[in-house]
Amino acid sequence: MNARASIDSTPGLQEIRLEDFPFRVTDNVRFADLDPNHHVNNAVYATYFETGRVALMKDRSYGLMPEGLAWMMVRLDMHFRAQLRWPGTIEMGLGLIKFGRTSVTFEQVVFSAGKCIASAQSVSVLIDEVAHKPQPLTAEIVRNFQPWLRRGMDIAQPVF
Repeated sequence: MNARASIDSTPGLQEIRLEDFPFRVTDNVRFADLDPNHHVNNAVYATYFETGRVALMKDRSYGLMPEGLAWMMVRLDMHFRAQLRWPGTIEMGLGLIKFGRTSVTFEQVVFSAGKCIASAQSVSVLIDEVAHKPQPLTAEIVRNFQPWLRRGMDIAQPVF
């Protein structure tokens, strides 16, 4: 698929391409997602973005959440780009764009019919499940995130 969308006419912003997001999940737009204006309600997009993150992070086969640790989202910045209506399907893309000491930052997108409908940046912090305190990323976790780095960006790797 070669889906592309222009971010907007703001100088310095780059074109968003779905193929630059290595982790993807598809879903249906539900009738229940609509607001009285018959387009997807803005609050529903947080759920779409959550679906993408959770599908990646909670699947233990990817090695991103060792026993005793969990991810807690601490920030979500959304940008609405176009209206989305029912019926329809969406493809959500996710790519890691930054490693912190205890956190990761993702860029996420929602595409429908080849058009970028919404984008977001989200920050998740690695925490201890019992103490609920931030935990430093490990070399193993960073290594396991490598397939999910957003394409087309120079992402600084942590030094251990």
